Amino acid sequence: MSPIGSRKRSFQITKVKRSKDEARKTYNRLAGIYDVLSGPGERRLIVKGLRMLNPEAGEGILEIGFGTGYALARLAESVGTEGKVQGIDISERMLERSRKRLKSKGMLDRASLVRGDASSLPYGADSLDAVFASFTLELFDTSEIFTVLQECRRVLKPEGRIVVVGLSKEGGLGLVKRLYERLHQRFPAWLDCRPIRVAKFLEQAGFRIAVQDVDSLWGLGLETVRAFV
Repeated sequence: MSPIGSRKRSFQITKVKRSKDEARKTYNRLAGIYDVLSGPGERRLIVKGLRMLNPEAGEGILEIGFGTGYALARLAESVGTEGKVQGIDISERMLERSRKRLKSKGMLDRASLVRGDASSLPYGADSLDAVFASFTLELFDTSEIFTVLQECRRVLKPEGRIVVVGLSKEGGLGLVKRLYERLHQRFPAWLDCRPIRVAKFLEQAGFRIAVQDVDSLWGLGLETVRAFV
């Protein structure tokens, strides 16, 4: 039994009921309007996470669940012509939009994007300097979060770093969280994210927590966590 499985009750995380194929189809449908739906609230927190990651020129950085490419473009700009940004996302429509965004900014050659599942990353061991994930880890079912984070550890170089931005059980308004989780259970195709315990999952996957910042979004708790291998 994995460490996550052995403490699942104490985490009190709701399960993800929809299949990954259902998730892929949902994000394919939402790709054209996702930037409008996510709004300035999410972007503010993504920028905060990118600052915490502090990407540098020449680095190799992976973004998990890159969506429409907002963070990807910023990462590509930061790593420069000597660096490389890798990206993996479950939705082919999101991949198309991200490529268009990067191409419009003249940075498509700095990125390599694939459609795939982060529970099995197509990258070599010790090959990347950093991993970034925003509003993505909480989309995986509870038992699979540990697998995703173990994959992140595998591909990161010694002393490599990871920053995760995600909805959290920490902070926020209790009534809002309870209502949101009930709606998540009833309408999993539309309210797919649910609050998790970001820092605790990272710790149990073997990462060393450097910074844990608790914020709020729409009355829900949110964690931005920086950790090292």
